[in-house]
Amino acid sequence: MKFFYGFMLLVMAATLLPSALYMGIYVFTGADEALERARKLWNFLRVFTLLGFNLMLWGHVLVAAWQLFH
Repeated sequence: MKFFYGFMLLVMAATLLPSALYMGIYVFTGADEALERARKLWNFLRVFTLLGFNLMLWGHVLVAAWQLFH
């Protein structure tokens, strides 16, 4: 599970940091393209976060069920 936590942390950081960068570019320059990219990356971050949470939760459920019945 430690590999999974590290991998999901890497994926989330890889989408959060560019999203924040493009939001900063939009704030300082007003470029609409930067806002669109920030929104897309933010949406990817939300998807990866929910995916990671669901996989973690159901992984723990499966491990607990395996230990209970085995």
